[in-house]
Amino acid sequence: GSCNKILKDIGRQCGFKVRLTYHVARHTNATTVLLSHGVPIETVSRLLGHTNIKTTQIYAKITAQKISQDMETLSHKLEDMEKNICRAI
Repeated sequence: GSCNKILKDIGRQCGFKVRLTYHVARHTNATTVLLSHGVPIETVSRLLGHTNIKTTQIYAKITAQKISQDMETLSHKLEDMEKNICRAI
């Protein structure tokens, strides 16, 4: 429809190699903007109107950056736990 036409025009003007469509924009928002910035997949699933979270999981990319951030968060939590245990001993 007209939304896709506008997005394609924007994509062409910006020099995108991928044909920008509503679906591509929606997918990119879900993965690059929401999930990679820590929005839980359950929230993203609801925002997309999916009734089953498995639908969201099908095309939810887990970026290397997100994995790195999650592991960094886990590392800090484990360090804090270790400090608390050492204080208690």
